[in-house]
Amino acid sequence: MITTTEVKIDKDLENKKVTVTKHFNAKPETVWQAWTKKEILDQWWAPKPWRAETKKLEFEEGGSWQYAMIGPENQRQHGRFQYTKIHAPKSFEGTDVFIDENGLVNSELPQAHWKTEFRSSGSGTDVKVTITSKTENAIEKLLEMGFEDGFKMALGNLEEYFEEKL
Repeated sequence: MITTTEVKIDKDLENKKVTVTKHFNAKPETVWQAWTKKEILDQWWAPKPWRAETKKLEFEEGGSWQYAMIGPENQRQHGRFQYTKIHAPKSFEGTDVFIDENGLVNSELPQAHWKTEFRSSGSGTDVKVTITSKTENAIEKLLEMGFEDGFKMALGNLEEYFEEKL
């Protein structure tokens, strides 16, 4: 039986930063793969009833993950994560942006730098995501758009994925 752990979100608007932590009862290699393989990402990334669909994933420094979150009425929110640093299997970093269906950046929506870290903890893995932006306004906008609840739901989907697969 897997024990559910809480998603913790620390908002530090003054320093233009949001930190998300979550423990998963899965081995670090398994958790790493869930964040770096498109066939797994598509199963958990979007908050239900939305789903994720990868258009392209090049998990390498300078590569990107282009995806869409697709709503129940087929509405689409496109995004791209540009990988800048990868230290497999400990961490990766990059820039997350909203794009249109043609891959053009939507400059009206917030952009953020993400650092995702994986650390062995007991029989599981601690994941820490540090999200920073150049402006406090960008972080506030991300939060206003529902990031906190949406990401909590997505991480809950990942926990369900591990429960079903392990």
